[in-house]
Amino acid sequence: MKRFKQIILVTGTPSVGKTAVSSLLASRLDALHVDLGDLVKQEMLWNDVDRRRGTLIANIPKLSRRVQSLIESSRGDVVLDGHYAVDVVPARSVSKVFVLRREPDELRQMMLKRGFKGKKMKENLAAEVLDVCLYNAVKACSVDRVCEINITGKKTEEVVEEIIAVLERKRACVVGRVDWLGKLENENRVEEFLEDF
Repeated sequence: MKRFKQIILVTGTPSVGKTAVSSLLASRLDALHVDLGDLVKQEMLWNDVDRRRGTLIANIPKLSRRVQSLIESSRGDVVLDGHYAVDVVPARSVSKVFVLRREPDELRQMMLKRGFKGKKMKENLAAEVLDVCLYNAVKACSVDRVCEINITGKKTEEVVEEIIAVLERKRACVVGRVDWLGKLENENRVEEFLEDF
């Protein structure tokens, strides 16, 4: 019996750990791993540069076509990682979307290690607190295909084991587990992360 090719998306805010998780997941599944950020840079699939944030603005239609060609040429499963992964693959093609979540204080430390600062860091921390990547994933692919994974304090291997358990239907795929806004409200710290918004 022929098995259908799985198209697995891994998304989340910058510095949440998408690429490390996706790379190991792809290795474990013997799948093709596509880092969308690297693909945009390497193949110049961008429209412009956001100088204020120091980032490339991806050309989504061109990127979508390129990703589709990679999916079609792949013999096996495909793992795509990037915060705009849900924008480049038609929802009907997506097997599962894993939205990685990281506690805001831990995420801030990760961002600082990667050189994030100023407005760019504040915007991305606010996006994590406000569930932006989760909202976008559910809106694009419907709630039944989206799985929220809290990776706070976990090693990459542990996160990949959780994802594989979901793919093998040994663990439930759910959203609504993470509530950073509620946590910060309880700690009276919302303004610390949302002061400019």
